[in-house]
Amino acid sequence: RDFCLSRGLGDVYKRQPFDLREVTLAVEKALEQHRLEHEVRYLRSARAGYGSIIGQAPSMQRLFHTLRRLEQVQAPTVLVVGESGVGKDIIAHAIHEAGPRKSGPMMEVDCASLPEQLIESELFGHEKGAFTDARQTKRGLFEVARGGSIFLDEIGEMSPPTQARMLRVLENRTFTPVGGTQEVSVRVRLIAATHRNLAQMVTEGTFRQDLLYRLSVIQTELAPLRERTDDIALLVEFFVDSLGEAMGRRLHGIAPDALDALCRYPWPGNVRELRNVVERALVLGDGDVLQLDDLPPEMLHAAPRVAAVAGG
Repeated sequence: RDFCLSRGLGDVYKRQPFDLREVTLAVEKALEQHRLEHEVRYLRSARAGYGSIIGQAPSMQRLFHTLRRLEQVQAPTVLVVGESGVGKDIIAHAIHEAGPRKSGPMMEVDCASLPEQLIESELFGHEKGAFTDARQTKRGLFEVARGGSIFLDEIGEMSPPTQARMLRVLENRTFTPVGGTQEVSVRVRLIAATHRNLAQMVTEGTFRQDLLYRLSVIQTELAPLRERTDDIALLVEFFVDSLGEAMGRRLHGIAPDALDALCRYPWPGNVRELRNVVERALVLGDGDVLQLDDLPPEMLHAAPRVAAVAGG
């Protein structure tokens, strides 16, 4: 702090007699600069989080505790829930990469993008001639991922017939390829993710209750960004550093009014939207500090304008 004060007051002391108002303003500015630099140092020290996952909110600390426990056990199924854009895929990769099956492959399936008639073939494979286009035998991802993990993203979009087959696989730990007769053992960790409320879908009759029980033996939840605004400054700094390095663009922090606007915004797109906002500012901004005017128009009304101070 003494260094900040001497740096801020140097020019004022050179002018004699000096104006007390100038001294007051210089002191206030130096103290604010010191506060911001201290905050940045604290955020950098707290940014370790869990692997590539960043967060200091209580909900994130609970999540990190669960993930550390999963490193030690062969939990057969893990369900990751959260809104779109919160980073469920990052959690899935962290579970695989830190767990006992990390030396094996990780296969991913987007249940929302695969047609119903193809998803069973993709998951369990098929024999030659099992259906019209089955010109050769194909191994399914459950077999390809043997010894590793399989990640079923948006499992809430899975059709009822596939849900029934998935339940049998989880119960028996075996499956039969489409058109086949020989059972294949399941030796993978299943990680599923969804932005849907599966319990509500059970009530509505669109998701099997017994499958939900099987999937949610270990359940982790990622809170939306609007509920963990303490993490916004941390995430902004991370994206400014990582994206800036990739783009050859260096920013030295964020102006207080810009950070305030980000903290007031409701973030319907969650962390993915925040990443896009920082990337946009890196591309379109001119200064060496992320300013309020660098944000998208819908965020500009979120906070009153104050004097911008570099964030370190």
